[in-house]
Parts: sequence; structure tokens; C-alpha cells
Amino acid sequence: MNIIVNGKQTATGAANLEELVKELSLPAQGVAIAVSGKMIPRTDWEATALEEGADLFIIKAACGG
Repeated sequence: MNIIVNGKQTATGAANLEELVKELSLPAQGVAIAVSGKMIPRTDWEATALEEGADLFIIKAACGG
């Protein structure tokens, strides 16, 4: 399926946000995900199904200055 991640078309086999995080090798902490402009709590990632054309925005926290 094709989704949009941070403005870029991305092909994925993930069925939900939890699987997408693993597929993208994102860190276990310091990540926030919004789907169609709505922030999804980490506790809901497994229950949040991905659909064709979903528009996601992923934010990764960074340390340093």
C-alpha cells in the first residue's frame, strides 16, 4: 500500500502504526505520529490501522543544541 510520510510517497506492508514504526526502524522513545493532522497516542499505535493514501507526519526528538 502507498502512504504519505512527512510529505513523501512511501510504500509499506505495515497494517498499523506499530508495524510501520518497526518497518521504518524508528527509535522506541522520542517519536510522535500524527495521522491526518491528529496526534495518535503511542498506546493506540497497534490499534490504528493504516489505509491506502494515509497522510502521516512523524516527529523524532533530537538532543543537542
